[in-house]
Parts: sequence; C-alpha cells; structure tokens
Amino acid sequence: MVDPARIRNFSIISHVDHGKSTLSDRILELTAAVDPRDMRAQYLDSMDIERERGITIKAQNVRVRWRDHVLHLIDTPGHVDFGYEVSRSLAACEGVVLLVDASQGIEAQTLANCYLALESDLEIVAALNKIDLPAADPDRYAGEIEQVLGIPAGEVLRISAKTGEGVAHLLDEVVARIPAPGGDRAAALRALIFDSYYDQYRGVVSALRVVDGVIRSGSKARFFQAGSTHEVEEIGVRTPVPVPVDELGPGEVGYLVAGIRNVGEARVGETVTDATRPAAEPLPGYRHPKPMVFCGLYPVEGDEFPELRDALEKLQLNDASITYQPETSAALGFGFRCGFLGLLHMDIVRERLEREFDLSLIATAPSVAYVAHLTNGETEVVDNPSEMPPAQNLASIEEPILKVTIITPSEYTGTVMDLAQTRRGRLDKHSYLSAERVELVYLVPLAEIVVDFFDQLKSRTKGYASLDYEPAGLEPANLVKVDILLNGQAVDAFSAVVHRSKADEYGRKMAEKLRQLIPRQLFDVPIQAAIGGRIIARETVKAKRKDVLAKCYGGDITRKRKLLEKQKEGKKRMKNIGRVEVPQEAFVSALRLED
Repeated sequence: MVDPARIRNFSIISHVDHGKSTLSDRILELTAAVDPRDMRAQYLDSMDIERERGITIKAQNVRVRWRDHVLHLIDTPGHVDFGYEVSRSLAACEGVVLLVDASQGIEAQTLANCYLALESDLEIVAALNKIDLPAADPDRYAGEIEQVLGIPAGEVLRISAKTGEGVAHLLDEVVARIPAPGGDRAAALRALIFDSYYDQYRGVVSALRVVDGVIRSGSKARFFQAGSTHEVEEIGVRTPVPVPVDELGPGEVGYLVAGIRNVGEARVGETVTDATRPAAEPLPGYRHPKPMVFCGLYPVEGDEFPELRDALEKLQLNDASITYQPETSAALGFGFRCGFLGLLHMDIVRERLEREFDLSLIATAPSVAYVAHLTNGETEVVDNPSEMPPAQNLASIEEPILKVTIITPSEYTGTVMDLAQTRRGRLDKHSYLSAERVELVYLVPLAEIVVDFFDQLKSRTKGYASLDYEPAGLEPANLVKVDILLNGQAVDAFSAVVHRSKADEYGRKMAEKLRQLIPRQLFDVPIQAAIGGRIIARETVKAKRKDVLAKCYGGDITRKRKLLEKQKEGKKRMKNIGRVEVPQEAFVSALRLED
C-alpha cells in the first residue's frame, strides 16, 4: 500500500509525432523501470501495427518510482481518430504533461488535447520537446504557448526526449506541480475501469483506477452496470511488467483479473465495488463516443461469419468506440455494419481484425449517417446507402457537419481555403496565432472529409498543416442516392449517397472502373449508374465469343450460318436469365478508398 500523498498520476498528451512515446522511453530508463538489455524504442507500444506505423493507437499505463514518489504514467495516442483514448486516460489522472514540438509549435491536436485536460480540471505541465533539433526555436514557441494557451512562458520547460536533456527536471516538476490524488481509504470501494483486453487464458484483464476504498486479492468484487459478482483472482501493477500485489488503495492505478469470460461484464467506464460492502452509487464513467464513419465488413469466406462476430466482440472490449450490427448484402453475403471514429480508426480496426484474429475481410466504401425526413412525417437514420428510402418518399435529407480546425503556415492559407471550399466548406473563423501561422475554422460536411481530405491537406501544404475536428450537428443538403446496375440488377455494395452536383461524376467513374474489373461473360453486360429511374452513365462489358465454327472446315456456308444463328439464340436466352459473375477481387478493387 502506497501513501496517497506520495502518488502522482499523469498522462502525456500532444499532437501526433511530438515525442510522447520517446519521452515515455526516457522516463522508463531514468527510473530504471526496464533493464537496459530489454530496452527498445517505443517500449510501451506493444502492438506490431503500432511499431510498424510508428504511431500510438492504445493508451498504455506504467508505474515507476522517482526519488521517494510513485508515478503512474499513461502514454496516449496523438491522432484525432483516437481522441477517445485520451479522454478516457485523463479520467485516471490529476495532471498532464503537454508536449509541444520546439521546431513546429502548437498544432491542432495540441489545442484539442489541452482543452480536454482543462475540461477535466487537470494541472498542466507544459514542455517544449526536441530542443536538440537545429530548427528548434524554444523562445518563440514558448511565447506562442503563452499567447494561445495562457501558460506563462517562464513556466514552459525545455527538454529533449531523444537525448534525455531536461527529463529529470520535468519529473521533479511533475512531483512539485501535479496534486496528489484524493480519496478516502475507509470508504466503500469504488474503482473505475478505463481500459480492458481479452486474454484467452485468463479472460478479461482490466486496467482500473481506485478512487475510494481498497481492493484486495481474493475478495469478491461487484460490477455495477453488469450487476455481476466475481472473485478477484489477481490484482497488480504494471512496472511495465505485470507484478501482482495484495491490495490497491485510493489513487493507485493497476490491473484486475477476475476470471471474466463474458466480455460484456467488464466494459470500459464500469465501476467496481466490494460485494460485501458495496458503494451506494457508481462513478460517472464516460460519455460514449458517437461513430462518425460507417462501413460494411464482410468475411471473404462466408462461413467465417461467427468468427468475425466473436472477433468484433473481443475487440470492442479493447476499443469501446467501435459499434457493429449484423447486415446482409445480396452481393457479399452476411457481415456487419460497423461504426468508427474516422478513416484511420477504420483502417486500424480492419487490420487488427485480420492480424489478431486471422480473418480475411472485405470492407465496403465508407459512408456517414444521414437523417432522412419522409413525406409521411417520419424520420429515419440511414447509415447504409442501400437503405436510403426511394426519392418519391423523401421530403428532405440532413447530413452531419463537422467543425474543422486547421492550423497552417500563412503562405498556404489560399490553397487550404480553396480545398475547404471545393468540399462545400463554410469559413467560420480566421485568426493569426503568430505572424507565420494561421488558424482556420470551417464547417464542412462529414461526407466530404471522410475519403481523402486529410491526405489532400497534407500534400497541398507540404505536410505542415494540422487538422482537428469535432461534430457540429446536422444540416439539410441536396443529396441523391446513386445505384449501380449490372445487367439491370442493382448491386447494393456499390450504392452511394452523394451531393447532386457530384452524382454524374461518381456514376461515370464507377461505371468505367467496373468495366475494367468485371471479366467478360458469354453475353454483353451493361453497367449503368442510376438516380432513381434516370440513367446517368453507362458502360458495356462486351461478350466473349466462343468459336462454334472450329469443327467446321470446308463445306456449305448454310451449315456455318445455322451454327451461328443457334449461338445467337442461346446468347439471347442467356442474356434474359444470365447472372453476372463478379469476382471478389473486383469488389475489393472497386471499393478501394485511394482511388
């Protein structure tokens, strides 16, 4: 048991690539938490996919000793799609270390994460990282931090997470400035689960923060929301190796194993209390994030559907922001309609499902959730384009709008404004953070951002602009559903809801693309793009012709003509009843985002 006055709980937050994981590495080295022989870069990033991409996807917690204090450190992701991980981590802390790159200054996610910390009423220790870089200008950016965030420039620390310069002083400041956790040791137990994962041998392993009371190994624990009771098999702390302990007291962060096999019983935000002396009410938990982007996930092999369902259930335990519900498609069979926080999140989840659960999946084109107002006065939420009601039943459609904050060097202001306006964006705010840097705030439809807005922004500004977004409600829009017909039959997997001004272009592109991908059949295959009953584009896959005259050599021309007429009749009949065979690869290629 640790005296709460000697505990400091803090998260490291910043924009993408400003050095959070590197700083965690230096802290682990400085506190001798990891044997030098076992040390590696990005030590806390445990997933292969994190190490390959060089980004943090999951927040990781570790307990280290510094001087005579115990520090609980949580390393968080920086990408906007994983902001939910950050907000959950902050609930287990009393303070944050806010890192800012000394060569780039404040970026969009720096602001977003800083506001999250202020909302949670946490103490902020600001530090300029990468002061060892030739391009570093710490004095200038300390002034920018004072101007934008109101933190006095004199209080901003100067460190280099790469070389270790200033990291010891940073830890001293964490101890001095961040308050010790509160909590009553004599009160009834209340502990908050802020992360979980599924271990096939031990069941659910949950990371929790004890707020009041004491949790002991071997005691009976009750889970408030699930209403279930389990025996505590093991509690412990990560140092970063899991180390079992006998008990955890107020303010401590650790892990809990209670032999839970049903993943629904230990969800993130759950309150754990003692079964013999339960608390009167649970902790507030978390606001559940709303999915922004939807896509269908289908197993390539139809009989892998139950495995996909189990995999999604276990992954949702580790990443509570995923939503899913079963759906069927005439073209792709049984699958799930899944909701994600953004495109990168969608990409990471699909890759994790394929790697960690050994599945091969097809993802349909991403779409967003529209609100359809029908002529009979009812409203429907439509997150799958194939379920959009027919045009004659629609009174109006509303689409989700995002408030997009872009921070860019001032010389790229024109090109960023051009990009936002071609995506139906409206300027909401235009302000200068300094003489060289501009903050632009636009209201842009989510559907326009979902495909390649971020890539376009990066390429137009040579990588210097940064992006953050938050939901800003719904607005009416002039949208239409474009269906793709193969041989007169609509293929639901290729349906899309697009703005009327872009419908013709989408229809032409999709028809042209499918003409190249669909193999030739024994009859002509018309590929049509249609809005309701109106055809807006057409391509044809020409029939392949079997050589029925191969066995005719010499002889009467009428015999050859007879064979050709017979072939023509056969093709006519086949065209009436023929189903177009669309290979799986054609779906995968046609639904590729990059194109």
